[in-house]
Amino acid sequence: ASVQRCRAMVKMVSQFSGVLQLTDLDDFITPSQECVKPVKVEKKPGKSSGIIRIEADGSYTQLNQDGGVKKLEKAKITLNDCLACSGCITSAESVLITQQSHKELYKVLNQNKVSGSENQKLVVISVSPQSRASLAARYQLQVADTAQRLTAFFKNLGVHYVFDTTFSRNFSLLESQHEFVKRFQRHKEDSKALPMLASACPGWICYAEKTHGSYIIPYISTTKSPQQVMGSLVKDYFAQRQNISPDQIYHVTVMPCYDKKLEASREDFFSEEYHTRDVDCVITSGEVLKMLEQEGLSLTNVDPVPLDTLCSFPVLATSWFSSGAEPEVIG
Repeated sequence: ASVQRCRAMVKMVSQFSGVLQLTDLDDFITPSQECVKPVKVEKKPGKSSGIIRIEADGSYTQLNQDGGVKKLEKAKITLNDCLACSGCITSAESVLITQQSHKELYKVLNQNKVSGSENQKLVVISVSPQSRASLAARYQLQVADTAQRLTAFFKNLGVHYVFDTTFSRNFSLLESQHEFVKRFQRHKEDSKALPMLASACPGWICYAEKTHGSYIIPYISTTKSPQQVMGSLVKDYFAQRQNISPDQIYHVTVMPCYDKKLEASREDFFSEEYHTRDVDCVITSGEVLKMLEQEGLSLTNVDPVPLDTLCSFPVLATSWFSSGAEPEVIG
């Protein structure tokens, strides 16, 4: 059973981006661990260690104390090695991946069906334009038509609201612009104000934080990604409009990349006051396909309905869109 569980975990982990597979995957949750993939180094009795030298052609040679020279082979750990190894998967990671899946969404929807109104969650799904485009190509539909059919599909399952993250994407871009202007205005006094590095890719942020640390972090934009901006809007602004607390909302995003699951699970996006995350669950475009298959449906057979509108007027609250003073909380 433990072997089957490990294989299932490795299969899920393999869908994260290469930068997370080649580095320590659990760096978002706990301090990084060293790779446990064994690299055997043959040690012969009577041979003392020597000096390793890098030649002009990039090869390695070892100069022994007895004057002998030996050309060394490079240790090779491939991507397949990483995917076949469970050394980077901690218990915390396994819990994370379990919580970030379409099965968890089904669990909440099923609980709503049997719970009283006071214990039900308001289920909100925010769909990214990339996922809509991917599903549109899969079913050979127009993007706008796909969005409306997805809305109908989710609402038939019991979802209450379906939003478009293009809305939060625009806010994120505006906030990035605002931050760049402020950095440009102070760049003569602050040598680390520019260049400003901006990315909504959690894999890149993980790579930058781990491999370059304090050297590169001051240059990283503090603006939240569109996913996390949407999380702030749903759990704050939208919750106020509904006259409910943030923890009464179960917010799901549909994203094109598995790394977004890790982004949503970062401690930076967790409210200690309400014990809830800005984004409770992330499902990928592929998981939406699995849900359609599970329901025995094709998007082409679902009657379209209009998407919901988050608000009908501009929202101006930059604290929702900026992660604050510490670049580590970037999305």
